[in-house]
Amino acid sequence: MSVSSGVDVIAPLTEPEVRRIRGDFPILGAQVQGHPLIYLDSAATSQRPISVLNTERDFAASLNSAVHRGAHTLAAEATELFEDARAAVARFVGAADDEIVWTSNATEAINLVAYSMSNASLGRGGAAAERFRLREGDEIVTTEMEHHANLIPWQELAARTGATLRVIPLDDNGALRLDAAAELITARTKLVAFTHVSNVLGVVNPTEHLVSLAREVGALTLLDACQSVPHLPLDVRALDVDFAVISGHKMLGPTGIGALYGRREVLAAMPPFLTGGSMITTVTTTEAEYLPPPQRFEAGTQRVSQAIALAAAVGYLTGVGMPRIAAHEAVFGRRLVDGLQQIDGVRVLGADIDLPRVGLASFDVAGIHSHDVGQFLDDRGIAVRVGHHCAQPLHRRLGVTASTRASTYLYTTEAEVDAVIDGVAEAIKFFRRGL
Repeated sequence: MSVSSGVDVIAPLTEPEVRRIRGDFPILGAQVQGHPLIYLDSAATSQRPISVLNTERDFAASLNSAVHRGAHTLAAEATELFEDARAAVARFVGAADDEIVWTSNATEAINLVAYSMSNASLGRGGAAAERFRLREGDEIVTTEMEHHANLIPWQELAARTGATLRVIPLDDNGALRLDAAAELITARTKLVAFTHVSNVLGVVNPTEHLVSLAREVGALTLLDACQSVPHLPLDVRALDVDFAVISGHKMLGPTGIGALYGRREVLAAMPPFLTGGSMITTVTTTEAEYLPPPQRFEAGTQRVSQAIALAAAVGYLTGVGMPRIAAHEAVFGRRLVDGLQQIDGVRVLGADIDLPRVGLASFDVAGIHSHDVGQFLDDRGIAVRVGHHCAQPLHRRLGVTASTRASTYLYTTEAEVDAVIDGVAEAIKFFRRGL
């Protein structure tokens, strides 16, 4: 299924359904600054339902044990739950069980790929790792809209190997220039790394087009799916990417857990990044042999309770239905953009990009710093994000140093979206009275 298919024909969540969902999230009943909490910062970290909170607590209380290491009952049961969690996440993104590698977050997952390519460039991995080796004259391609996590690792990899980093530019609206992408992705390109959904613009990038350009020249592809997998149906095999990364805390799960999807045959050819216990078969004092993926990339004690809780989060999202969540997000994303655009002095970044979007809008208020806007909203119980959102090149390209970001999720109500729009209008009146 295409990630955007069904969004226009499947009904969004109804208000009664959203109210029932909100009842599963204890924090949404909190008070902030004497006001009911309006949480519009889910793009940074989503809230967790009671089922996820209970899953992690119950494991710690009754089954806490190291996995893959013990013959006793607790270890066996913990290992079974741990691997069941891997299978659940794999099904959720359309992968096979052995194509999911646990990491601490998406940033670590991207660095895993970068350092594996670096190790291959030093000769590790033998003939099978040839496609990962970078030399002077080879190129890595990313985009001007990336989160720093999908930019800096490639800067460092280029510096270590002598490869060249190329960046697909944006047009004046903030959309990727696909004409430039076609020129930049060449026979010298070894990897194309790009975001599925921009964490600043909220737009769904034309993944199939970029993957097709990479396939034509034999380049690997890495998809940053942090802002898509919580909000859209995702099938990594249908998208035909070689790698994809996700972060649990953005999809109702706990912090400290993420995952790397890697195509089975690609993972099998990669040399390891972190080394130590649990990822080996035979060790002598001079050399070691490594397990096949995914365990090859999971050295040391793993994030057991977090992985099991992430599986509970995946189960919750599946129960609600990702197509309906996507429809809900599409409606609220458009409501945010349209409402904010109508306020004099407000510029919504990427508002004119003609692509599907999730429930996210970043905006600049003329003459008022984003931190001041955020503080004004916080005084009214409205939680938003302020700053450059770890995307300085994108902000610089659009002529701003920072923005205020409001982001919705399946538990967001129409009244909350309207509250942030009204709050921004009030903030402008408040600050302009002082000028």
